[in-house]
Amino acid sequence: MTNATGTPVSPVRPRGKGLTRRRRRRLSRGVQYAVFVAAVLALAVTADWGRLRNQFAQPGIAGQMFPDVITLALKNTVLYTLSGFAVGLVLGMVIALMRLSSVGPYRWLAGLYIEVFRGLPALLIFIFVGVAVPLAFPGTEVVGGTYGKVALALGLVSAAYMAETIRAGLQAVPKGQTEAARSLGFSPARAMVSIVVPQAFRIILPPLTNELVQLFKDSSLVLFLGVTLEERELSKFGRDLASTTANSTPILVAGLCYLLVTIPLGFVARRMEAKAQEAVK
Repeated sequence: MTNATGTPVSPVRPRGKGLTRRRRRRLSRGVQYAVFVAAVLALAVTADWGRLRNQFAQPGIAGQMFPDVITLALKNTVLYTLSGFAVGLVLGMVIALMRLSSVGPYRWLAGLYIEVFRGLPALLIFIFVGVAVPLAFPGTEVVGGTYGKVALALGLVSAAYMAETIRAGLQAVPKGQTEAARSLGFSPARAMVSIVVPQAFRIILPPLTNELVQLFKDSSLVLFLGVTLEERELSKFGRDLASTTANSTPILVAGLCYLLVTIPLGFVARRMEAKAQEAVK
């Protein structure tokens, strides 16, 4: 083709023959769904479901766990978690305030605590509480026996994370709130307790709920403190029965009991996060 001057002109390609961005996204999404379905079908076809059922799904063995798995194991797990959370929350609040203090040694000590206990595995902290504390203070006993030791160990583990969460929440409260309280005659301590802390906790409730879920799972480390039959939590209870029956069904039942608590807590945390984001908007 040529124009009026005789210069060759390339033909114009009609529009609509290439893939649009929306079509490319649909095609990519379709490929991902196809890969997912293929992987699920491959797993369903290749797995030996009969052997899995014999090893993990024996109704008779599962029935032997009730009601003790609820009235004993789950109850102890919840008690360990709540006591550890309470200790961690109080200790974390103190460390967060030390972290924000104008006194240098307080800030350094709080920073050292956070770095050390965030870097150590929870298992080592449980061993430290169960072995090192009795050696360092001979003749003394932690108040509450095993429950007190678990609360102390879980509290030491969680306090480092809670301290940073609380510190972030305190700093997220606008400084104008403190200034307004001071103008009304509030002392610095009263302004912090009455004005800043309540607002900060509304901000940090979702991450604190996630920390509670993590503590619920970390309570399985209680076995390293040495527990009696009446002090067993879910993991210890399931492992003991699995060894007795030479079957893994108790492990599966214990795992389902964990999910009965962690899934609702996770849902609550997500709902609170969504409400917090809506409030910001």
